[in-house]
Amino acid sequence: MNKKILITGGAGFIGTNATAYYLEKGLKVIVYDNLSRKGVVQNLSWLKKLKEAKKGAKKSVVKDLKLSLFIGPADFDRIVKRGKEFLDAGNQLRLNLTLRGREIVKKQMAFDLINRYIGQLGDMNVSKEPRLEGRVIRAVIASKK
Repeated sequence: MNKKILITGGAGFIGTNATAYYLEKGLKVIVYDNLSRKGVVQNLSWLKKLKEAKKGAKKSVVKDLKLSLFIGPADFDRIVKRGKEFLDAGNQLRLNLTLRGREIVKKQMAFDLINRYIGQLGDMNVSKEPRLEGRVIRAVIASKK
């Protein structure tokens, strides 16, 4: 469903901000204005720059990846392979390792697992180093592309 929005007075202060809001949401916007007020030309040029900047921007997807402390080698290799494919597409990975019950005493083992995973990915940019937040160890990895 491709919605279009008509904004009357779209070159004024309120209309310009409403137009920017709907453009950000990904909707098509039609601006209707008689251009009789001062400053409307600057407002329209700002909207045009905003729209052009949005066209050139690349969207990055962040994928949550849940690891288990006691993961088998075959599953680990499969998750590494999928992580590499996802990162090669220019996206980001957010690693989550939840320590359940008595696993909380094995924090070092969990950090070693996450660091091993990051090492297996190869030349990647670690945006957020692994750290413990409550019972969850989190890290964010991005591609160097």
